Amino acid sequence: MKEARPRADRSSRRVRANVHRVAFGATVMALVLYVVACFVVDLVVVDRLNASIDARLTTRLHQVVPTFPAGGPKGTIGSYSPQFSGDYDDAPIVLWWVPGSRLAAVGLDTNGPRLPVSAVATASPRNATVGGRPFRLAGTLLGDGRLIAGTTAQQVRTALSSLLGAEAVLGPVALIMLYGAAWVIGRSAAAPVERARLRQLEFTADASHELRTPLSVIEAEVGLALNAKRSALDYRRALERVANETKRLRGIVEDLLWLARLDSLPAAPPTEAVDMTSLVEVCASRFAAVAAHRDIAISVMEKGNQPPIVFAPAEWLDRLVSVLLDNACRYSNDGGRVDVTVSSQGDRVGVSVDDTGPGISDEDRNHIFERFHRASSLPGGAGLGLSIADAVVRATNGTFEVGRAPLGGARLAVSWPRYRPQAA
Repeated sequence: MKEARPRADRSSRRVRANVHRVAFGATVMALVLYVVACFVVDLVVVDRLNASIDARLTTRLHQVVPTFPAGGPKGTIGSYSPQFSGDYDDAPIVLWWVPGSRLAAVGLDTNGPRLPVSAVATASPRNATVGGRPFRLAGTLLGDGRLIAGTTAQQVRTALSSLLGAEAVLGPVALIMLYGAAWVIGRSAAAPVERARLRQLEFTADASHELRTPLSVIEAEVGLALNAKRSALDYRRALERVANETKRLRGIVEDLLWLARLDSLPAAPPTEAVDMTSLVEVCASRFAAVAAHRDIAISVMEKGNQPPIVFAPAEWLDRLVSVLLDNACRYSNDGGRVDVTVSSQGDRVGVSVDDTGPGISDEDRNHIFERFHRASSLPGGAGLGLSIADAVVRATNGTFEVGRAPLGGARLAVSWPRYRPQAA
């Protein structure tokens, strides 16, 4: 596993680069949408302001037309001052009269600005520059001439400038915040996936290493048997070694398949009410021959005054207890003991397995559930048993405890919520 750290570093850099690309892409899309939204808002605001001015101009024309003298006025009929209170709704309205087919307009307001020739044909509301300032104009036919009303449109420009300024300030701030949020969310979403991918890579490398050892032994034994003449006894011994490695290889493959099925199952198998005492006794009877081979005594005890019932898949619980017993028998010394205790106290049902082995050191307790991790150099096993046990415990809503047994060895204890038919 020497390349695990460089591989992790390269993977982290790749994840960060991908997250940056995704965040940048999201920000660009948001920028496009923001520009379009601002454009639409600006159009709506300008249209509303122009509509308000047009309504004032139309009202003024309707007021003047009934009292307008026939043949046109002989002089000015009002006064004009470019200064006003500051409320654009109170801005003065200027009137012009365009007699007949003339191309020049007559101002009807004292000191009013001169209407440019390009605006003398104004009918529907329009924008124009009058006297060097923005104006909004509207006109109507009156006799053989045309009456035109206009007022300053500076309010529209001021409102639009304020709106564009606010958009120019708020937009970048919002986009920066969006980029940061997208990066954080992307990083948070990618991190578990990347960890799972790295764990899968490490798992594959470890599995390859564990499988390579028995395969190498089998290949070597078969090669020697084929290349050199041996006695029948030597051939038998070679076949026994091949059989042992094959058995070990099969055990590793079965454990890997079991873990793969557990990880890939969309749902747990059918659950049922399982009497843990009965299940533990059945498992202990299966290991009696293994324990007797090394003169190890297995005992099963029950504590508590409540029925030790757990609601979970019986197949999973059987596999869990088998792993715990196998682990205890493997690491107990010859002539030792394995004590299994089933307890039911309060709302919890527990199973604890104590052995007389060397125990588990404090530093190993944080790693014993990792796949292919072995806390001992004793032969046998590939470091998958406790990984399977931990997966079952987590899948059945249980809790695992690792400690030192009163017998001097290791204690592995599991507990679950006690099954109550009434609550179910």
